[in-house]
Amino acid sequence: MVKSLNTVTLIFKLPYYTQWGQSLVIAGSEPVLGSWNVKQGLSLSPDHQGNALVWCGQVSVAAGFTSEYSYYVVDDHKNVLRWESGEKKKLVLPEGVRDGDVVEIRDWWQDASEALFLRSAFKNVIFSGNENAKRELQSSSLSKSLDPEDIVVQFIISCPRLAAGSTVVIIGSNPSIGNWRAQDGLKLNYVGDSIWKANCVLRKAEFPVKYKYCQISEAGVSSLEFGPNREVDLDLSSPKPARYILLSDGSLRESPWRGAGVAVPIFSIRSNEDLGVGEFLDLKLLVDWAVNSGFHLVQILPINDTSVHGMWWDSYPYSSLSVFALHPLYLRVQALSDAIPGDIKEEILRAKKQLDKKDVDYEASLATKLTIAKKIFNLEKDKVLNSASFNKFLSENEEWLKPYAAFCFLRDFFETSDHSQWGRFSHFSKEKLDKLAGEDTLHHDIIRFHYYIQYHLYTQLSEAAAYARKKKVILKGDLPIGVDRNSVDTWVYPTLFRMNTATGAPPDYFDKNGQNWGFPTYNWEEMSKDNYGWWRARLTQLAKYFTAYRIDHILGFFRIWELPEHAATGLVGKFRPSIPLSQEELLGDGIWDFDRLSRPYVRQELLEEKFGSFWTVIAANFLNEYQKQCYEFKEECNTEKKIIAKIKTSPEKSLWLEKEDCIRRGLFDLLQNIVLIRDPEDSTKYYPRFNLEDTSSFRDLDEHSKNVFRRLHYDYYFARQENLWRQNALKTLPVLLDCSDMLACGEDLGLIPACVHPVMQELGLIGLRIQRMPSEPNCEFGIPSQYSYMTVCAPSCHDCSTLRAWWEENEGRRSRFYKSVIGSEDEPPSRCTPEVVHFIVQQHFDAPSMWAIFPLQDLLALKDKYTTRPAVEETINDPTNPKHYWRFRLHVPLESMLEDKDIQATIKELVTSSGRSYPGKKAEAAGGSGKKLTNGKA
Repeated sequence: MVKSLNTVTLIFKLPYYTQWGQSLVIAGSEPVLGSWNVKQGLSLSPDHQGNALVWCGQVSVAAGFTSEYSYYVVDDHKNVLRWESGEKKKLVLPEGVRDGDVVEIRDWWQDASEALFLRSAFKNVIFSGNENAKRELQSSSLSKSLDPEDIVVQFIISCPRLAAGSTVVIIGSNPSIGNWRAQDGLKLNYVGDSIWKANCVLRKAEFPVKYKYCQISEAGVSSLEFGPNREVDLDLSSPKPARYILLSDGSLRESPWRGAGVAVPIFSIRSNEDLGVGEFLDLKLLVDWAVNSGFHLVQILPINDTSVHGMWWDSYPYSSLSVFALHPLYLRVQALSDAIPGDIKEEILRAKKQLDKKDVDYEASLATKLTIAKKIFNLEKDKVLNSASFNKFLSENEEWLKPYAAFCFLRDFFETSDHSQWGRFSHFSKEKLDKLAGEDTLHHDIIRFHYYIQYHLYTQLSEAAAYARKKKVILKGDLPIGVDRNSVDTWVYPTLFRMNTATGAPPDYFDKNGQNWGFPTYNWEEMSKDNYGWWRARLTQLAKYFTAYRIDHILGFFRIWELPEHAATGLVGKFRPSIPLSQEELLGDGIWDFDRLSRPYVRQELLEEKFGSFWTVIAANFLNEYQKQCYEFKEECNTEKKIIAKIKTSPEKSLWLEKEDCIRRGLFDLLQNIVLIRDPEDSTKYYPRFNLEDTSSFRDLDEHSKNVFRRLHYDYYFARQENLWRQNALKTLPVLLDCSDMLACGEDLGLIPACVHPVMQELGLIGLRIQRMPSEPNCEFGIPSQYSYMTVCAPSCHDCSTLRAWWEENEGRRSRFYKSVIGSEDEPPSRCTPEVVHFIVQQHFDAPSMWAIFPLQDLLALKDKYTTRPAVEETINDPTNPKHYWRFRLHVPLESMLEDKDIQATIKELVTSSGRSYPGKKAEAAGGSGKKLTNGKA
């Protein structure tokens, strides 16, 4: 009879609380664990052990068994609901395991916050000098043979933050682990991936054993981990107790790591080398300033090419022409070649003087750079384009680079980015692309010029990114929520976008009328067919330069505010996805006049109220009277965009000269005077208009109808969608997080559904807290000392006024802040003095938030010298103006900032006194006694 090889019994145990209808499964790399097929994985059973719910499962394997594995929460049909974060677990049976032995694996669920320190921002930047990767790998072998009373406990702990030269020991209540003396503790061995292990032989009679992990630095300082004692005991209820216990203890319990950073758009940077706008290579100077000031992070705005209109409108960095191409605006032309002729050098010097203005001249800077770059390209194109480094770049980026270059050529040839106007090139195909980009075409040099520019942008940004990593500074990028509707991406991948819609945000802190960004919304159903390949490619590209990123408008991954393409404002929209109000539901509530409720409610008295005696002119030009004193919009002006066009082009426009803005706003108000929005794709479905109580259409309803709509409005916006939105986010966001190892932060400002923060916590996403936009209800100002750890805190951001400007905007608000936050009954100063700035900035440094990230303008306000410029001029964006010119430029060059040792010292003192980490900081004790050991004795 052949003896079975599967004679080692593995017993998995995992404490985890599930909800009704959920269970746990292990899936792993080996067939016995389903070969990563969760439906064929090992199902676990729940067991109540004291106050804990422990999930247990058993499987037989061969003695030399090894496998990677993870735990999954599933429903009754084994559909995955949740999974662990971070690296896959690795199971390696200890040496000495024999046929017939029982091995008990006491595991922990690795949540997303624990896995953060394995992301590239920490692993490859902040903790890179800890040299875990370079530590010598050691095995945990047993030095004695076992008798029946012996139990082998393998202690396993993750220590991603361990300082270079440090070791880990276990100390506890047993002589084998030092009797609580660090110098006699059991030393762990490093086995890779930040994991440390040690085997300890204990007698059955010695259980239970209490213990803790302890770091010992290279200098001999011992640091005991935080928290209560850990404990290991035997499970005597089993018919055959385990001979081996693999004790996975999660992560070393340390004080929460906290860091700080500075935020500034690249275009806002000023240096002695730039041509009127910040450049990628200026980041090296900014990194130096950040290091001197104690910052571990530099945050910038999106840097993709936005050259859609060929004018200053393209200064808006969130409207990408391509989500892969970098913006030529940030090119340093002096770095294109080592052999720039003297006449071109002179041209560069002249351009420097001409473009050295207070603000960015977007059009002039970009045109100048491209003109000079074209001259250098013509001189060295063959040398560069035949080089090994260029050809490597081309082969790695060809999939997006060729369509981008072809798009730029066609945009310039047809003099529009609207690809629907490109005749036979309106519809993209690989065959047409190959012909357009072919070497035998007359325009091939134009195509190659775009390759050349992207190659040098890649080289220059890569140089800056490598410099930041070397200096232990995280470079944090930005992932815009949308793309321009006239972009490379909508041309190449038209099915991924809903081109008859626009993206925006409902009314919120930023704009009481909502926002309309103009981007088409995403066709998530189509995107899911290749497991979100377009998104995965975006993140892979971003990770070439950045080790952290900000997810713009993360609420859009739960639900997006979708507007019809013909809308110009952001008010009359609906959430996608969302559960609409059905006609049956409304009829059941006694609501029946759907035409009255969903058409603009325009009555003569309202026209008189809005336009005064001019109302007859408005009615004659824009409206039809379909019933006495009841009006409807004419066909040629029944949308917001049609109204704008008619006001500008009507033969009667002389009648309203100098009144255009007032008339447009009035007509928009009338058009938006509805209670229900009818679904354009299903006429039996409706959506309540946002803030419907503000409309006269609502006010003229009977009381019963008003009460019904109040309830339905609340239900639609704040109740019925929560589960749907949670499920939507859990389909899309994990794809983003899993396709790179960058640290992810989510911009979660605005109208926040209840499901958002729990999902972000579950996925390990770091939120954003701006003091003037508190997420707590009935609170005017946020309290930084009460922020949760998994947040970035900041006094302002690029989408609102700076600290100085905000202070000066509103006298009443300033007084309330001075009294309630600063705690003074005195009259507040009318300007935001350096003392006030210091107080507010210090509040944020001292906050529990993992990160405190400050706009550079707010930091410079710590010194009077830098506050001579009117505060309002330092604002980067005005969200209420869709055609805002993004052109703010620092009034002081980085070289001068680096010479100012005082302000750098002031900021660094704020960092150090708050206990935040900074570049060059020595590893501190993680807690406990911190006794120094000498010759093994305390």
